[in-house]
Amino acid sequence: MIQTESYLRAADNSGAKVLRVIRVLGGFHKSVGTVGDVVVCSVREAIPHTDIKKGQVVKAVIVRTKKEIRRKDGSHIRFDENAAVLIDKNNMPVGTRVFGPIAREVREAGYTKIASLAQEVW
Repeated sequence: MIQTESYLRAADNSGAKVLRVIRVLGGFHKSVGTVGDVVVCSVREAIPHTDIKKGQVVKAVIVRTKKEIRRKDGSHIRFDENAAVLIDKNNMPVGTRVFGPIAREVREAGYTKIASLAQEVW
């Protein structure tokens, strides 16, 4: 469950390292997001000499959460950290690599390019 002011780790090679959530997109008064949701974030830490700068406002897709996700078959999945992948205005990933595992729900939410770049889909 990701909400405003939550910190996320950037799970791609876009140049951002740490993100802070400004807003969870997807509906009137939507306050929490989970895997597959789009959030508006501010870059809190960035790698030097890249296109992404500290303080820049970006959109990202949540790919991992510490809070468990319940699946339709009754199983649960959870990760060690909260992480997101930066996207552009066409909902395509900014980076060319995605680090770490991502949840299957990301592909089901329509982000097949992110799922294909990931090392592992759980």
